Amino acid sequence: MTIKQPAFHRADPDIRRQSLIAACARVLAKRGGHGASVRTICAEAGVSPGLLRHYFDGIDALIAETYRDTGARVAAALEHAVAAAAPAPRARLLAFVTASFRPPIADAELLDTWLAFWGLIRTKPLIAAVHDEIYEANRTTLEGLLRACPGAPVDAKLTAIALTALIDGLWLELSLGTAPFFPEEAEALAERWIDTLIG
Repeated sequence: MTIKQPAFHRADPDIRRQSLIAACARVLAKRGGHGASVRTICAEAGVSPGLLRHYFDGIDALIAETYRDTGARVAAALEHAVAAAAPAPRARLLAFVTASFRPPIADAELLDTWLAFWGLIRTKPLIAAVHDEIYEANRTTLEGLLRACPGAPVDAKLTAIALTALIDGLWLELSLGTAPFFPEEAEALAERWIDTLIG
């Protein structure tokens, strides 16, 4: 006796949830934060609007989770760069700082997604909370890398904030694709700055 297979197959819940997060990131990159709706995201994911409500408590919750996911992917790329660096503290710090100047972090679509998140921070408390969470985790990692360096400044927190501003500015220009400098030049500038900060 042959058992007839069903005409559909139910996707793993984690895969469906992740597909909604990926679709949300693409919609944010294309349409910005104010162009992201249940309808546009579900159309991008190829699912019914009811599925989004099944996995997330509304559009803000999905955008917040997409922000978290995007931040985690960037953090993983930074961690990979640090792990691949020479074991000396300065080399690890430099790897963390300069990883933002090359793909997958220096990327036009990723920039568009970040801009959408940033545009929602002032009007969406949930998105603002996720932003603070991601920023604090990044800064804490950077502070730890700074403190490990001989000659590190006493106030690692303020130094990490200053380095983050340098990274963000260079990353933004490179991601826009119109920077008047190359990634190698951004890396050299960051290296000079680091050497000034840690003596």
